[in-house]
Amino acid sequence: MKAPPFEPLQSVDLKYLSLKTVFLTALSSVKCVGDLHALSVSAACLEFGPSDSKVILKPRHGYVPKVIGTPFRAQVISLSALPAPDSERDANLLCPVRALRLYTARSAAFRHSEQLLVSFGGRTKGLAASKQTLSRWIVDAIAAAYASKDLPCPLGIRAHSTRGMASSWAWSSGISIHDICVAAGWTSPSTFVRFYNMEVPALQAKLLAV
Repeated sequence: MKAPPFEPLQSVDLKYLSLKTVFLTALSSVKCVGDLHALSVSAACLEFGPSDSKVILKPRHGYVPKVIGTPFRAQVISLSALPAPDSERDANLLCPVRALRLYTARSAAFRHSEQLLVSFGGRTKGLAASKQTLSRWIVDAIAAAYASKDLPCPLGIRAHSTRGMASSWAWSSGISIHDICVAAGWTSPSTFVRFYNMEVPALQAKLLAV
């Protein structure tokens, strides 16, 4: 996702800006599509830190998460900006904060909804994107990334796959199971162990390919 059709992100087609933004947000937050669907651009729900050093995303008022009883702090997404690698002059091209800043700025001109993620074309342009649409965007983003490298997209990729990728990577990096479960909204570590824990070396090989 560091090259066309996803870059340069400031000027790419709205489709690819939308796909990259939802993919990076899903991957970095470990949230399900329902949680992403609940995010809002209202002043009470979206806050960028100084110099876009971070972003805080909150669900709209009245949102009921899939796991009933999930505390509000677990529903809040706090993402820090990724530092720019030495080989890249201006920004880390996989930084979710950068993508969200550019997405909210460009979508402001046509959005008709306070929902964070809105449709980018057709008769529904600017209207709230459905959960089904967000799921499709995540899968389309992965498929487009592989296609841009002339590689076949792995079979069985779903929007939910990002939760397994992100949580497994965090676990292999030394993040505690408790913190992973809080971020993902899981009530028990067994959820991660049974359904989301992936083989990190194999996962790393897949990610490096795109």
